[in-house]
Amino acid sequence: MGEFIINNFNEFLTYTGFANATAGNLIMIVVGAILIYLAIKKDFEPLLLIPIGLGIILGNIPFRADAGLEIGLYEDNSVLNIFYQGVRMGWYPPLVFLGIGAMTDFSALIANPKLVLIGAAAQFGIFSAYMVALALGFEPNQAAGIAIIGGADGPTAIFLSSKLCPNLMGAIAVCAYSYMALVPLIQPMVMRALTTKKERLIRMKPARQVSQTERILFPVIGLLLTTFIVPSGLPLLGMLFFGNLLKESGKTTRLAKTAGSALNDVVVVLLGLTVGCSTQASEFLTLNTLFIFVVGACAFVVATASGVLFVKGMNLFLPEGKKLNPLIGNAGVSAVPMSARISHNIGLEYDRKNFLLMHAMGPNVAGVIGSAVAAGALLGFLS
Repeated sequence: MGEFIINNFNEFLTYTGFANATAGNLIMIVVGAILIYLAIKKDFEPLLLIPIGLGIILGNIPFRADAGLEIGLYEDNSVLNIFYQGVRMGWYPPLVFLGIGAMTDFSALIANPKLVLIGAAAQFGIFSAYMVALALGFEPNQAAGIAIIGGADGPTAIFLSSKLCPNLMGAIAVCAYSYMALVPLIQPMVMRALTTKKERLIRMKPARQVSQTERILFPVIGLLLTTFIVPSGLPLLGMLFFGNLLKESGKTTRLAKTAGSALNDVVVVLLGLTVGCSTQASEFLTLNTLFIFVVGACAFVVATASGVLFVKGMNLFLPEGKKLNPLIGNAGVSAVPMSARISHNIGLEYDRKNFLLMHAMGPNVAGVIGSAVAAGALLGFLS
């Protein structure tokens, strides 16, 4: 009897995390803890970083891979694996876009359509990163997944990488969400470096009032224009404009509120947690991951700089009184509404009465559309 108990106890010890832990597991657990700390103490996008941070810890709890316990993310029939299907099969990102559409007011873009050009210019970060990733030796499909980080759009990065390079999806997703959370640190440095004090003081005229008819027509026309150009972007663009139509129609308020609140919250929880869990040390701690973070950072900086410089270029052709404040150029990336708030806050530092938020929302929502179009173009080109 005693021998039986001892043998079973010894066998039990082989199943514990202490017996199966690796240095990689411990490193990733520390990384997850750091993300949670930044989310709580520094208020860096807690709705994103807390689920991802805890997911990283959860995904790196060591256990015996040959035990058949069906508890790991990559083990068939495990609970985490079932949740992960929404990421791997690309279900969650379109649902997030549905919520974004239901919460987004496109009035600033409708009132000043030329702001869409700023959103388009900011996508230069994506295509420049694509070329850099190719130069580093990544396959074209992998380079496309890495490049989309430049759009600062987590759901789009997950959607595209799940289709083109699922083996890199965990690193790409964590990188994209990390840089989204670091928008308040990265963008102001670029904006101040590329603008003069005189440019930062430019005041823009209030946007015109947009009618309800225009707001209703926008998602329908926007859907047709974008998806006729890039049909492969239909899952994201279709859900984005569908959500916005629910909001603007005035007849489906309850559906719009559900899409933008309860449904969106559930999807974000599952998305963040399972993306974090996918960063198991054996898959995440590689040289490729380091390259992904470096290229992603460069892409994000280039995207911000492209938007600011494009506004400066536009001002060369605009008459006095109609010039744009270059501080809204950073909002061309699709980190909504974080980038627009950065534009507004930096503007207030130099003029307490210069309110740029609504002006910055134009290129900001254009950036959401632009990143989805860019993802659709890359998917169509490489599929």
